[in-house]
Order: sequence, then structure tokens, then C-alpha cells
Amino acid sequence: MIVSMKKGASREELDRVKQIIGKHKLKVHSMRGKERIVIGVVGVGSGASHCQQALEATEGVESVVRISAPYKFVSLETRKQPTRIAVGPAVIGGNGFTLMAGPCSVESREQLNAVAAVVAACGGKVLRGGAFKPRTSPYEFQGLGEKGLELLAEAGEKHKLATVTEVMDPRQVSLVAGYVDLVQVGARNMQNFDLLKELGGCKKPVLLKRGMSATVKEWLMSAEYLFAHGNRKVALCERGIRSFDTVTRNVFDVASAPVLRTLTHLPVILDPSHAAGRRDIVPALCFAAAAVGSDGLIVEVHPKPDEAMSDGAQSLTLQQFRAMAKKLEKFVSVMV
Repeated sequence: MIVSMKKGASREELDRVKQIIGKHKLKVHSMRGKERIVIGVVGVGSGASHCQQALEATEGVESVVRISAPYKFVSLETRKQPTRIAVGPAVIGGNGFTLMAGPCSVESREQLNAVAAVVAACGGKVLRGGAFKPRTSPYEFQGLGEKGLELLAEAGEKHKLATVTEVMDPRQVSLVAGYVDLVQVGARNMQNFDLLKELGGCKKPVLLKRGMSATVKEWLMSAEYLFAHGNRKVALCERGIRSFDTVTRNVFDVASAPVLRTLTHLPVILDPSHAAGRRDIVPALCFAAAAVGSDGLIVEVHPKPDEAMSDGAQSLTLQQFRAMAKKLEKFVSVMV
């Protein structure tokens, strides 16, 4: 359940609420907003109903709402209005559509600036680029590390774009957050709970990618980890799920966007590049993502995809990206 305290509730009133929750053997997760404190009460059992009745009669409590979903804070039952997240100069969620694009890996200043210039010119708001790369083979390019972060921040500032990159390890969180506007959790780390806990205490917004074999419920529970540990600036990213078929890299679950609209208030971004694994069908999937009402796209673009150090096969050329972005405007104008 969610307990909303009255504006200006005293410390004594808050302590009394926590005592009641503890008495009924339930757990407390408090979140301090601009004007009031919201308390998440977690636990299942016969004590929940009695606890709710006691809380409703307690001084300082404005409302108590039972949440049936196992993910409490990210549930649509908790918040009816869509969440909007400020990401540098960009905003994700609400009634807008946010285009994010860039190379899979940051390779050089020249490469990144060539892409950033086109992304900005095509109406993109966020520049993506990997500095730390999780690769299936230990012998493949692993990213430029902090040098890549420096180049990404430099290009973002130069072209007035927000920036996003992936963090792979709890020990990297403070380093990565110091350079970019949006911190990405990759598919392989969706259930890296130590990483999620660390990011829960981070002030930067988080883009949480769906695990390659994760259910929607598991995905939302990972988002709940971030909320439960203090970070309410979370956007979800669908990047395709595994299947028996190999005609594409993954199955692009475009249904996840409208489904999530019925379950959560969090913004939903779609990633057709990782789902397709091949650039020839990426534009069509971009249009599909806009058509189902997603909050935006994250697309891979490279000046010379055939020479890319990672994921070149799924990266659009600059010319292909320009053509896609121009046509995308028609789909967005209908849906937004």
C-alpha cells in the first residue's frame, strides 16, 4: 500500500506511522517529495488490512491506497498521470516523443561529432554512445572507458544534446553519472540487483532496458528496485526478446508499449536496432514504435557502419537516419 502524509506532517506523526507499519510486520520504504512524504508499505499477509485501518485513523496521514501489483511505486495504481523526466535539455514522457540516436560505441571524436551533428539537425534530443561495452566475446572491443565518456560529454555540449551511456558495474556509477545526463542499464544487467541498488541512490535518471528473456512483470520489478532505493526518474526501454527464430536478432515486442500503458506511469522507449540486428528493417520498426504510442526511440547510427567496432550490421548510415527521421515526423504527428 501507499501512504501519503499530509503536507507539513511532523516528525512525530511520521514516526507513529512507521511504528504502526512495523507492528503489523510490514516493511517501510519512504520517499520524500517536494511537498510531502510518501511511504510504500511492502509485505503480504493478514496484517495488511488491519494496518490500513490503523493508518487511516492516524494523525498526519492524508490517504492510504492498497496496491494489488507486486511493483508498488511504478504501478499505475500509485500514479495516474504519466511521469515526465528531465534529461539535460530534453524531456522524456508526457505528451512528447523523444528521439535518441548515436553509435553503438564511441570510437573517436570525429566519428561521434559527425553523428551528433546529424542527430541534432534531425530533431534528436539525446546522443547515445557506449563507453563501456558488454561483449559476448572477451576478445571484442570493450569500449574506450572514461575517454569515451569525455568525448560523449564534449559532443553533447557542442551540439546541445543530452547524453546517454550504459553502466555495467556498481563501481562505475559515480564515474558515469559524472559525465552523462541519462544512465542506461543494459539488457544483461536488468537483474543485476547490486547495480540497481547503487543507481537507486544516484541522482541521474535511469534508462532501464528489458532483459532479453525477461517478462514484463520482471522488468517492472527491476524498475521497482530503483524506486525502492530512492530513484524515481526511471524510463523503460524495450530492445527485443529472445526467440527460436534467427531471421532477426531478437523479437521486437512493440506490444510492450501499449501494454505498459495499462500497468505503469513510467515512460517507454523502444530500441529497434537491437531488436532487428539488421539495418534494412530498422526504419520500419521505428515507424511501428511511433504508431503504438511509445514515448520515443533509441536508434544506432554510424558514419561508416561496415567499419564500426561494434554492432555495425544494425546501425543506420547517416543518410538512412536522415530519411527515417523525416518520415518519422508523420507518424509522431498522428500519435502525439
